[in-house]
Amino acid sequence: MPKITILDSMDEIMQVDKSNMLSFCVEASKHYANAAKLGSQFKTGILKPESIIVAGMGGSAIGGELLKDLARDRLALPVDVCREYHLPAYAGKNTLVFATSYSGETEETLSVFLEALKRKCMIICISSGGLLTQFAERLSIPHVLVPSGMAPRATLPYLFMPLLGILEKMGLAPGVNAEFSETVKVLNRISRENSPERPVTDNLSKRLASNVYGTVPTVYGFGFYRAVAQRFKTQFNENSKNPAKHESFPELNHNEIVGWEAAKEFAKLFSIIFIRDAEEPNEIRQRIEVTKEIIGKQAVEMFEVWSSGKSSLARMASVINVGDFTSVYLAVLRGIDPTPVKTITLLKERLKKTGVKERTVQELQKLVKK
Repeated sequence: MPKITILDSMDEIMQVDKSNMLSFCVEASKHYANAAKLGSQFKTGILKPESIIVAGMGGSAIGGELLKDLARDRLALPVDVCREYHLPAYAGKNTLVFATSYSGETEETLSVFLEALKRKCMIICISSGGLLTQFAERLSIPHVLVPSGMAPRATLPYLFMPLLGILEKMGLAPGVNAEFSETVKVLNRISRENSPERPVTDNLSKRLASNVYGTVPTVYGFGFYRAVAQRFKTQFNENSKNPAKHESFPELNHNEIVGWEAAKEFAKLFSIIFIRDAEEPNEIRQRIEVTKEIIGKQAVEMFEVWSSGKSSLARMASVINVGDFTSVYLAVLRGIDPTPVKTITLLKERLKKTGVKERTVQELQKLVKK
């Protein structure tokens, strides 16, 4: 275990966090505010979809997952997330497809974009440039251009908030704009409370990073915190370069819980983070407490992260921000620069040899020439 005092030294933090990933955590409220404007300023035209699909991969897809969770109790039409090369069979002219790729170069998203064009789906693209932007412009497809130059996982606000703003303008998600201002205020406070200047003794994210160090963090969510738990987990993967997993109540009580029954020596390899909410349903609260009691018998380390705010959006964003901070602080403790993702870069280089992206681009060029 490293000396956690490294987290109380700005010099030592910046020596590890060379590309300053921490700045995106500190400035989260600014990015959410800017991203909300992109959605509110977008001109949608008259669209009346019967279903919505958010197509993307990795950091470009998590915004869709968050939308799906928020939409469950708000939208009277289904929202799906496509993390594949192909759209589901039902997608057609009455389906609105958000093609999201921060770089604009993601081959899976370009493939889905091509398929959506062929099926005559309604399409809105979101990217910072690249081929997706180029083809959207050449084919007169509505497009949201987001700021470039960031690590994709740091762009969550720009790949999530515009979705909400656009759907509200379409009359599908009324009242969302009212939650934007509270979300920004809550994030301002969360950022101050977890800032690098705040000492470990008074900083939830620094303490949490210190406590889960050397373990496989397992994040448990529920309801509209399902994708929040997923985001928490993937930030441990990409920023901390640390194995992690996530599960959700009540489903985890029907399978995951049995895995702890005789964990024995394995228990010390894991830590559990429960996402909590002051307004969590009583049936979920009971499940969480009983689960803690059962798992506690295996001597596994357990922690809680409570949400802040009144609106669903603010509460989700508050936990996401804590997770982002925690993952960067864990990276610092491990002496690993959180920004580079060498494995993903290597994988993409190897996959170029398959020719999938090249064939997709060729087909898109044919559509442009028609």
